[in-house]
Amino acid sequence: MLARLSIRDIVLIERLDIEFARGLAVLTGETGAGKSILLDAFALALGGRGDAGLVRHGAEQGQVTATFDVPKDHPASALLTENGLEDTGEMILRRVQFGDGRTRAFINDQAISVQTLKALGASLVEIHGQHDERALVDASTHRRLLDAFSGLEKEVAALEKLWEARREANRELDEHRAGMERAAREADYLRHASDELKQLAPKDGEETALASRRTTMMQGEKIAADLREAQEAVGGNHSPVASLSAAVRRLERRAANSPALVEPAVKAIDTAINALEEADQHLSAALAAADFDPAELERIEERLFALRAASRKYSTPVDGLAALAAKYAADVALIDAGADQLKKLEEAAVAADKRYALAATKLSAARVKSAEKLNKAVNAELAPLKLERAKFTTQVESDPASPGPQGYDRVEFWVQTNPGTKPGPLMKVASGGELSRFLLALKVVLSDRGSAPTLVFDEIDTGVGGAVADAIGARLSRLAEKVQVMAVTHAPQVAARANQHLLISKDALDKGKRVATRVNALAADHRREEIARMLAGAEITAEARAAAERLLKAATA
Repeated sequence: MLARLSIRDIVLIERLDIEFARGLAVLTGETGAGKSILLDAFALALGGRGDAGLVRHGAEQGQVTATFDVPKDHPASALLTENGLEDTGEMILRRVQFGDGRTRAFINDQAISVQTLKALGASLVEIHGQHDERALVDASTHRRLLDAFSGLEKEVAALEKLWEARREANRELDEHRAGMERAAREADYLRHASDELKQLAPKDGEETALASRRTTMMQGEKIAADLREAQEAVGGNHSPVASLSAAVRRLERRAANSPALVEPAVKAIDTAINALEEADQHLSAALAAADFDPAELERIEERLFALRAASRKYSTPVDGLAALAAKYAADVALIDAGADQLKKLEEAAVAADKRYALAATKLSAARVKSAEKLNKAVNAELAPLKLERAKFTTQVESDPASPGPQGYDRVEFWVQTNPGTKPGPLMKVASGGELSRFLLALKVVLSDRGSAPTLVFDEIDTGVGGAVADAIGARLSRLAEKVQVMAVTHAPQVAARANQHLLISKDALDKGKRVATRVNALAADHRREEIARMLAGAEITAEARAAAERLLKAATA
């Protein structure tokens, strides 16, 4: 429900903060006081179209903030999650309107697109007036409302899953059939290519490994002679190791007589001998690595030639041959086993179609049955609203040739305003005043199902009075037991039933140089005075005050 509405610098409103409560809130005031400005500002916060003309004269920008208390399981919470926004249970919708026409939208102080704001606003609030019955225009909305009235949401959700399963089964069938047709056209080529690549048996990364091995072998052949010569010098017959070892032994025998002279030299020669022996080991290892079988080199070169020839033939990098071989093998398998798989997929698609059709047919029957109950419930509300000669009907047209996620039903609300006249779609047949009352009857019947948590009615009592206005007030009051209701009204019978009465007025500022719209919550005495004004006009009489008192007492009786 709407908890607070704050408006800054919008048209005639400089600064306005309104606290709202549950139940029925009415907004009254003289013509031109600013009721429409208030609703335009509210609509802006809900994602309505921006307009530079909304910014108060002399201000650079205006803004509207609407704060809602939203239960965790409300669809708006899911919208927050989808857009990566945190759900704290309180939603603060804010819209900034700049003087150059630009706008910015925020939810809980996080910038969002206007489209997201509009989607959230639509889930939280419905604004209805004589010329703004958006909830009744779209036939798909009528189907949703009928499903909500009937409690068929679970059946619809189950049907949507069957629809997706049906689509997936048919997609797999179409893909398989297309693959078979493609494979059949290329069958001979595919079999030859698959056999050839299977025999070649390419592996990922094979070319790089073979080329590296070949390079190592070819380079090893060139340096092998130098390695052998170096090894002969270090560890062969001409190696200095034997001479150095003999010299060390002679010096060690003299070490006892002159250790200071001998030991440094012995240590250095030992280091040299160790280095030569280590070099000999490295040279031996290098010779072993450089040694190769010429036949192996030949096999490597032949393998590289075969791989690169296949790469050119199939216009595929060598590293892609393994994947190509797998694809061709799969295509051949598809040809060989495709008929059996095709039959299985066809059976699965037929079964999915049957499951969907059975559920859709059952849902259609339930909708037809529920439509009769909805018609009866709405028609029972029409007589007190001075529509006793009118008739409301819910048209359910089923077309199995045009299936969809929610079935193959088209639901539309029709009315016949007078006996003998031709019935037709609600939006085309009913006049403005009639349309508002039909809407009210529908909303009363659907009060706790298929409705936003906050409903706003803009002067739906225009052109009626007396018993009809009282009937409208009674139904708004009943509706407010289930959802939050706000009504802009000129009918004292409606105002008398309010749980919260807000008076909209226009005050002169700066010695009459400008005016500003104000909103005041009325207490008991002031409320009676306002209702008396609505009854009597400019001059409030004692009779008007007494009549207002009677209306207030009757509303609480």
